[in-house]
Amino acid sequence: MIRSLAALGLPLCLGTPVAAQSIQAKQFGAREMIRDVSVSPDGQRVALVVATGTRGTGLVVSTPDGQLKSILNYTGDAQIRLSDCAWSTSTRLVCTQFGIVASGDGPAGMSRMIAIDADGSNAKELSARQRWGQLYRGYYGGDILDWLPDGAGSNVLMLRHFVPEQNTGTLVGQSREGLGVERVDTVSLKRTTVESPRASAADYITDGHGMTRVLATRARLASGYSGDELVYKYRRPASKEWEALSTVKLTGYLSEGFWPYAVDRDLNLAYGFDNADGRKALYKVALDGSLKRELVFARPDVDVDGLVRIGRQQRVVGASYATDRRHVSYFDPKISALVASLSKAVSGSPSIAVTDASLDEKKLVVFAGSDINPGNYYLFDQATRKMAEIAPVRPDLAGVKLATVKPITYRASDGTMVPAYLTLPPGSDGKNLPAIVMPHGGPSARDEWGFDWLSQYFASRGYAVLQPNYRGSSGYGTRWLSDNGFRSWKLAMGDIRDAGRWLTAQGITSAEKLAIVGWSYGGYAALQTSMLDAGLFKAIAAIAPVTDLERLQGELKDYSSDEQVKNILGDRALWSEASPAQNAAQIKAPVLLFHGDQDLNVAIGQSRLMASKLRAAGAKVELVEYKGLDHQLDDSAVRESMLDRIDLFLRETLRLPPVS
Repeated sequence: MIRSLAALGLPLCLGTPVAAQSIQAKQFGAREMIRDVSVSPDGQRVALVVATGTRGTGLVVSTPDGQLKSILNYTGDAQIRLSDCAWSTSTRLVCTQFGIVASGDGPAGMSRMIAIDADGSNAKELSARQRWGQLYRGYYGGDILDWLPDGAGSNVLMLRHFVPEQNTGTLVGQSREGLGVERVDTVSLKRTTVESPRASAADYITDGHGMTRVLATRARLASGYSGDELVYKYRRPASKEWEALSTVKLTGYLSEGFWPYAVDRDLNLAYGFDNADGRKALYKVALDGSLKRELVFARPDVDVDGLVRIGRQQRVVGASYATDRRHVSYFDPKISALVASLSKAVSGSPSIAVTDASLDEKKLVVFAGSDINPGNYYLFDQATRKMAEIAPVRPDLAGVKLATVKPITYRASDGTMVPAYLTLPPGSDGKNLPAIVMPHGGPSARDEWGFDWLSQYFASRGYAVLQPNYRGSSGYGTRWLSDNGFRSWKLAMGDIRDAGRWLTAQGITSAEKLAIVGWSYGGYAALQTSMLDAGLFKAIAAIAPVTDLERLQGELKDYSSDEQVKNILGDRALWSEASPAQNAAQIKAPVLLFHGDQDLNVAIGQSRLMASKLRAAGAKVELVEYKGLDHQLDDSAVRESMLDRIDLFLRETLRLPPVS
């Protein structure tokens, strides 16, 4: 179905000229072509958000006769891109745009929702009037809360931040302020308030059939920041009154209390997460006045951290968790049997997920992928049992032999076994290789088994890559998360250091050929590990790294209270020793830095400060800045050049022979 994309006239990433020094940099640096896939309610059409040019995005829609039509294209030059698109009816789509705008304190995010017919006509903006909001650190254009059941026409329920209005000389105006819910006709734009705005409202949850059942509120402190508690209330099916449901205490990267995520109308209950013996587990709570609570699913080894939902009503069909690989426990026996059948049908793709469905769920969008398969989207017809390919996610890698990813554990210096993923070059015996330790970002995140374009690129260039889920990572319970990777930085850095030592002890690499590469918090770790062992890593590459906690504290205060910042960063007395930029003289290895000047996650000033401090200390450092790009550096040409530059840097620093 998608093979005619190149004939649409869009400047697609596929087939762009080779500008990089190595063919591998072009292949792995190319962005994912398919960013989002949605099937129409009648199951007759699909819509795809695709990568265009080097940093643009576009919307492609299939016609009933199977042809493809491009109806939107954003080149990326105006800092606007498509995030996702979904069908409000079988002929009309709702899309979210995201962009970066200038503010008094630097770049800020902006979201906006539009509706457009499947033929590209009748485009209208759905988002209501916006203004700067501290809660969202930018301009928030709303979200679709409920696609509404069949028979609702072109209406949706939409979250909106209401903004006070003044109309001079009239009594007409809108003085209400805060988060509320509107019923919006995506064709006529007629708006009806469903939930009046509340200044303290933080979220709403519907039952997937148009009824708002759960409300979250969060107090505003005298300082203007949000409090550290989310208070949840619920309604019984035939009531308008709100009743107490739960309170969630937010402490840094941790939470305590039942956190509802979805409502099942037919069972009259809410699904949500809470702690069980130190790990996140899935619970259900009755919404009939009894608040009867039952454990639905838990694991003794890892967090249960995801709900699996399907269909336009987003009904809950399972829960997911990650051990050495991502797994799903399905509650719906039909879906469980279907996924098992699809896993057998798609050879070499053990990761199967149903990502969208038609109204009757007879047509399903299926994603299949693995460590050696970046992924393909398919349209599965349950009536005929036929599955047609929609598109590969990364067509630039067609025919490229990829490296298998092996889950391993290694022993840290205190005896703790640390989980990690080892990627070796295809065909390698795993001995005497140049090697890279690549800590993940976050820090409240974790690496998972599957395709990773960075590690696969380095493996294609002959490096062994080890990705540790150091203490401070999420997914393994509260004890493993510890005080997170900033407050307990010595523990996290110790695990990352020991990952490098393990590589040498196993004979995978030698001490002279060991480097560290990281992005975001991973970039922080790449630099900060030198505080524990300055001579271990012989080359350091850091992409968009945090380098100074004092500066980070100032950036976090834009949208967090002093107490919340303290929970993340710890006491001020620890910031100096935990900041690479304040200890630049201890970093002995050459450093290569990359940063986008529109980064909304980590301000580019962090890398500029680091480079300045390293130069003052007489260290070898280079900072590469990318104009107009944010934290993800979502530009194929930039990624290609960055990969080439890192490879060249490592080969020069580690004194490796050149490869073709």
